[in-house]
Amino acid sequence: MQYVSRAERGAPAPKRDFTNIDSTRGVKVHYEGTEVPAGLAAPDQHGQCAARVNAIEQSHLNHPTENYISIAYSAMVCPHGTVYEGRGLHHLQAANGPGLNSQHYSVCAMLGDSGLTEPTDAQLHGLRDAVEWFQRDGGAGPEIKGHRDGYATSCPGGPLYAWVQAGAPRPGSTAPAPRPTPSAAPSGPDWPGVYLRATTHHEAARIWQQRMRERGWPIDVDGWFGPASAETARRFQQDSTAHGWPLDADGVVGPATWAASWNRPIS
Repeated sequence: MQYVSRAERGAPAPKRDFTNIDSTRGVKVHYEGTEVPAGLAAPDQHGQCAARVNAIEQSHLNHPTENYISIAYSAMVCPHGTVYEGRGLHHLQAANGPGLNSQHYSVCAMLGDSGLTEPTDAQLHGLRDAVEWFQRDGGAGPEIKGHRDGYATSCPGGPLYAWVQAGAPRPGSTAPAPRPTPSAAPSGPDWPGVYLRATTHHEAARIWQQRMRERGWPIDVDGWFGPASAETARRFQQDSTAHGWPLDADGVVGPATWAASWNRPIS
């Protein structure tokens, strides 16, 4: 593995100590999502890659609302196949979305939605190197997923997500890569078919209230979806929308809000 540590790339110290984690279910693959210059993949441009990681880290530190303490990703991989340490091993990352950050590490490819959009073979090797590093030394489980799995986003883009769906094989591999182990996450019950709005008395209200309590929202678990529960729902909808998971802030728990409560894809 071609590897550059935080110290080697001149990363700033995190604003606070990283939160330690023992293990994850696996790794989620990301891309930058904005334009990445097509010329970055040229061999003579490799010297720009560490600076690009540092610039992304600085943009995260300067984010006006997210309160990042460091770069959000566990690692980044450039078009030349080098793995740049982000938050690194056994540290909680911040790129996968609300409620999802402790479940997987994150590795971001230097790819965009314009310019450089197709991963190079070297980059795919680097992504595999990063995944195997997290599995070998970081307690990562076997799952290899895209950011969009369980979160409403187009990341990691069509070409890279197709590679993830194919099992994230190394280029030139003659044997198919093992498929990711089926995941119980995003977990949670199916929508019960009952819209929860003030005032609803139903067992579904108790289930949803318990889920909100598990997520840290102060709410009574009594099976009565009254004004207080509706206000919690409205605030949860606003919070989800602010983090890229759009919901109508109407205080009504329908199919989309129910799914989002368990971090499930919104159908």
